[in-house]
Amino acid sequence: MNAPATSSSATRGPQSVPQLVRIAITTGEPAGVGPELTAVALAGAAAHWPDAEFVVLGDADLLAARAAAVNVDWAALCTIGAGSRVRVEHVPLAAPVQAGKLDAANGRYVLALLDRAIDGAMAQTFDAIVTAPLQKSTINDAGVPFTGHTEYLAERTHTPRVVMMLAGTGPGMTRPLRVALATTHLPLKDVPAALTIDSLVETLRIIDHDLRRHFGVPQPRILVTGLNPHAGENGYLGREEIDTISPALKAAVAAGIDARGPYPADTLFQPRYLNEADCVLAMFHDQGLPVLKYATFGEGINVTLGLPIIRTSVDHGTALDLAGTGRADAGSLIAAVDAAVSMARFRHTRAAPP
Repeated sequence: MNAPATSSSATRGPQSVPQLVRIAITTGEPAGVGPELTAVALAGAAAHWPDAEFVVLGDADLLAARAAAVNVDWAALCTIGAGSRVRVEHVPLAAPVQAGKLDAANGRYVLALLDRAIDGAMAQTFDAIVTAPLQKSTINDAGVPFTGHTEYLAERTHTPRVVMMLAGTGPGMTRPLRVALATTHLPLKDVPAALTIDSLVETLRIIDHDLRRHFGVPQPRILVTGLNPHAGENGYLGREEIDTISPALKAAVAAGIDARGPYPADTLFQPRYLNEADCVLAMFHDQGLPVLKYATFGEGINVTLGLPIIRTSVDHGTALDLAGTGRADAGSLIAAVDAAVSMARFRHTRAAPP
């Protein structure tokens, strides 16, 4: 397990902001690595995020047991006083759980954690939420139609359009790589019909707005991929670039957004382009994310743009084969917590655009 790397918040100290930021962490699928990674990530919370306090949502006994498995003194960590800023909000499991073994009986428990975090963030009880990985199949097996965190957050916050963006800095990278998606969890055959001029313009607007609002990028530059090989080869390999993507870019530029493309996806992801980009917009899930995860896996994060709340997450799944073993890497969750703290602090200390 990785220990938390010193974050930028640690160097500034608790007196650099007028108040603590409060971060809720949902511990995700109880049979997966989420509970133990939460313990590892927060083991140095007071030192590494002195301007934050954390509310961990999950079953108290499960969290204590998984913390013990990774040699984290959970009772001491969650004790009020002595500089501790971590507390557990107990949400009981529906059924006993064994690491690595899914049980549909706990599908609704996972959603209860997420609902509590969303409700708290909407009520401004929490400044941001961080979500550990969940298992979609378990929730569906529990009788609840569920596509993913991103879609569920949009539905519960009554947000008509959200954007999934993954980000990270890998070895040798001098700036963050950010990849946003025009479509998320769709079968590939459904992607072309889901791309419209209006949807792409709105997606670009959300990216531009939230890069300014959450990350302090004053003039975001967004590079946009084509849908087809070679960006359609002037129509010989598809007309989506001509009929949809290029008109959307023209409309976005007219609205003051620095959006460029469409570029062939197989040549866009190289330093001479990325070094001048604040974000890449890919047309579908497996067009952009394999590149990002290869470059940043273990340190990457998932951010949902367009929401009225701040939400970050890890870039990996439940890792059932590693649950309870102490071998899972907490780097991505640490990065997600660090980003949530930074984004919440930025919102506190600087006026956000409307």
